[in-house]
Amino acid sequence: MRKIVVIIFIFLLIFSTAIIKNSTKKIEDKIFVVEESLRTFENELGNTRLEFEYLSSIEKLLDYQSKYFEKDLIQKDINSIKILIKKPNDLFIGDLNTFEINEKK
Repeated sequence: MRKIVVIIFIFLLIFSTAIIKNSTKKIEDKIFVVEESLRTFENELGNTRLEFEYLSSIEKLLDYQSKYFEKDLIQKDINSIKILIKKPNDLFIGDLNTFEINEKK
């Protein structure tokens, strides 16, 4: 009787070890897939950040202005900018107020 209990116990240990090993392998595969996709996104983020910082630096913007828009761009006072407001039957010209614009969105 004791031998049967020991043999059943050994089979249960082997069976439980196989189940745990299989589930651990599946989890490791999922972790690998997530890490690979994360690595791809990190690389893309690095490239995008580099591009953003390069293209939006003050020196680059001034360089682009002097190369391509030297005569086209002028400095304008923000208070002199007007907006056109369309109501059902009327059009109004008003001052640019950033608080009003944000409230309408």
